[in-house]
Amino acid sequence: MYTTNAIESVNSSFRKVTKKGSFPNEAAVIKVLYLRITELYKKWSKRPISNWAMVRNQLAMDDKTRTRILKYENY
Repeated sequence: MYTTNAIESVNSSFRKVTKKGSFPNEAAVIKVLYLRITELYKKWSKRPISNWAMVRNQLAMDDKTRTRILKYENY
């Protein structure tokens, strides 16, 4: 499963947001990261998942994961 680019993209986005200034406390940083996650979700939720059939089949090799996948599919 290829996830490195997506993870690197999220980490890069987090770095850009947190570089912009200093934060008075940890809660402020968490709020900024949460807002960035919601922006990324809106941006990425409209895209189709590339190679989903291959990824799904690889995940279905594990019994626990297979039951979770089947729970959300329309079978």
